[in-house]
Amino acid sequence: MTPIIASIISLSIVFAATTIGSACVFFFRHKLSVKMNNIILGFAGGIMIAASFFGLILPSISESKDHFDGPLATLIPIIGFLIGCLVLWAMDKFIPHLHKNTEVQEGVQASKLNEDFKFFLAVTIHNIPEGLAVGFACGLALSGNTPELMWAALSLAIGIAIQNIPEGAAVSIPLYSEGMSRGKAFVFGSMSGIVEPLFGLAGLFLAQLAIISPWLLAFAAGAMFYVILDELLPDSRKGGFEHYGLWAFIAGFLIMMSLELLL
Repeated sequence: MTPIIASIISLSIVFAATTIGSACVFFFRHKLSVKMNNIILGFAGGIMIAASFFGLILPSISESKDHFDGPLATLIPIIGFLIGCLVLWAMDKFIPHLHKNTEVQEGVQASKLNEDFKFFLAVTIHNIPEGLAVGFACGLALSGNTPELMWAALSLAIGIAIQNIPEGAAVSIPLYSEGMSRGKAFVFGSMSGIVEPLFGLAGLFLAQLAIISPWLLAFAAGAMFYVILDELLPDSRKGGFEHYGLWAFIAGFLIMMSLELLL
């Protein structure tokens, strides 16, 4: 397998996984239980934390040391990570969106937008850093052209794809149970993941600039950490089933860590 083929597979499976998960709306009628919701969100959080650490932070540190010397090599991953967090925080504050799990609306007031579209925006914000992360990792694999970087990018994409399946279901099923047709709920669920390959392509081309690749990797990691800590983990510990989310998080982390060790 070449880095080009690995990149095509990586960018394809993250969207395909969301579509597969969204198709669950054709087989389930009711909104996910609190227990199952905690398990899905906890599992997704574990996958994303591990993916961020092994697939983004460690390569960022390595790339920074390869291209820079002295204090700058240490500061770049730290500053890039912080910028990623700040950008997602700003998007949270200014883009109108709705979190279905908590019914909390965030961003600027936009009364003309209906709740379904605001929910779509919420999921889209969540998926942007995932797409960038896969794109940056693929770009690094293409520029470095080593088996290690190629398998690192592929394992990151597989990890994100694994958590995209239940995430797609978590989008489409609640929309259907609240009155939306199955077909429309499926389209909303699957299209929420289209930003991942689109931003992945943008990240892939940006990562060809070796001088900024450590910045980009750290930025994607910070953005993903913000999403996990702000949304996934708090929502995975609700309704007296907190430990279901906790153990699902541990399972997700271990699965992703195993992929990194095997690949």
